[in-house]
Amino acid sequence: MAGRYHSTRGAGVVVDAKAAILEGLAADGGLFVSDDVLDAHLDLAALGLEANSEVDYLAHARQVLSLLIPAYTSEEIERAVASAYGASFSDPKITPLTPFGCDWRLELFHGPTCAFKDVALQMLPRLVEIALATSDAATAGERVLILTATSGDTGKAALAGFADVDRTAIVVFYPEGLVSDVQRLQMVTQPGANVGVTAVAGTFDDVQTAVKRVFSDRALEARLAERGITLSSANSINVGRLVPQVVYYVDAWCQLVRAGKVGADEEIDFFVPTGNFGDILAGYLAKRLGLPVGRLCICSNANDVLVDFLATGVYDRRREFKKSISPSMDILVSSNLERLLYYESDGDCELVASLMADLAEKGCYTVPERVMERIRATFTAGRTDDDATRAAIKRAWEEDGILIDPHTGVGASVMAASEPEGRSRVLLSTASPFKFPADVLLALGAPEERSGFAAMEALARLTGVEPPAELAALADAAVRFDGAIAPADAVAFVEAEAERLLP
Repeated sequence: MAGRYHSTRGAGVVVDAKAAILEGLAADGGLFVSDDVLDAHLDLAALGLEANSEVDYLAHARQVLSLLIPAYTSEEIERAVASAYGASFSDPKITPLTPFGCDWRLELFHGPTCAFKDVALQMLPRLVEIALATSDAATAGERVLILTATSGDTGKAALAGFADVDRTAIVVFYPEGLVSDVQRLQMVTQPGANVGVTAVAGTFDDVQTAVKRVFSDRALEARLAERGITLSSANSINVGRLVPQVVYYVDAWCQLVRAGKVGADEEIDFFVPTGNFGDILAGYLAKRLGLPVGRLCICSNANDVLVDFLATGVYDRRREFKKSISPSMDILVSSNLERLLYYESDGDCELVASLMADLAEKGCYTVPERVMERIRATFTAGRTDDDATRAAIKRAWEEDGILIDPHTGVGASVMAASEPEGRSRVLLSTASPFKFPADVLLALGAPEERSGFAAMEALARLTGVEPPAELAALADAAVRFDGAIAPADAVAFVEAEAERLLP
């Protein structure tokens, strides 16, 4: 079976890509991975590297998806790509590459919710819809309830992607008081008959743990199954969410080659603001597929568990959680790191299962040095704090006239402090600055602190930059969801939402 997927923690149960996407998380709690796709290679010559090439982002998406989820036919992929990357993106290039000082910036925020998550979460609902219509689920009349934990951006992007999609419903959980005003309003005003949103008391890690607990509740699974409902995820633990992110690494390299900035065999480095490790793991998969990627730099804020891990080989979540101005990165348990451990240990499921058990029981694990050496051959890491992030935001505006959000500011700060290694460098710019207007205003030296739409309007006046229409429209949107739950109540909440949304 081409494109076989199994859990990172055991290879005994094998499914195709459609089943892996519908299930989201493997039954043993592991993440779905495929060994077959690592034998696949990008056809670099078919990527359209000539300066006048008409090969575009959609063509790159078709090639990548065909390699990584081959259970989907070429016609199905064509349909999904055309639907996902149509009029919902404000730039025809989808993810344009623009100069950033002496380096480059990959703009990932031109989708409907103004964050990089749109690139994947406009695609995932199409993949789910096709899988429901063409797999065994179609015969069974199965429906899917999507559960999503968000630190800020994933929630809105998932809600926008799945709103009113046939035979699906979506429930989003976010940490109460730990997302920006604009991020919260984007979620709680979401229209759609099949959507639900709630705040959860605690940090994002508490939210993520609560949602994983729902997935592992076999009694709930059985009760939902009796009603023809399967749980799945829109987080990057879902392979259907991860695979589309590989495309913008491919497209970024192609843009540089077409512009004559790098040669057709020349590697480039990527600097990636990341918390849950999904965005940067997509770059790793692109490299494994043969894209000329040099180094992938993990850019962390004060919650620097990944930086310490790369330095020591010890992953230790037993540390103080620090609230920062880059809230989508305020994460201490980076779920997608599990996939990297699987691949760099040459598929040692027993090792991965043992490490994840240690994380659950002890709060930490230690990776064998032989595996760490392989990881360090590709990854570097840097940390920064809020003051340095503010300085990077101010520097980008004053020196280059570029307005960046605090997460991009983390990456810009780390990149500025990193010694170039002789390769072109690309910073992943993950969100519109107008999603975090209060913090951007303060970074630019605004005399007083403002919040919500007052901050958005003040930032527009100060810079002369217009906020995206999607964000400005939130001022008149009605709040639909204003509830909050404790983490322990997640199972009961999901069951009630399943009854409400999928009666």
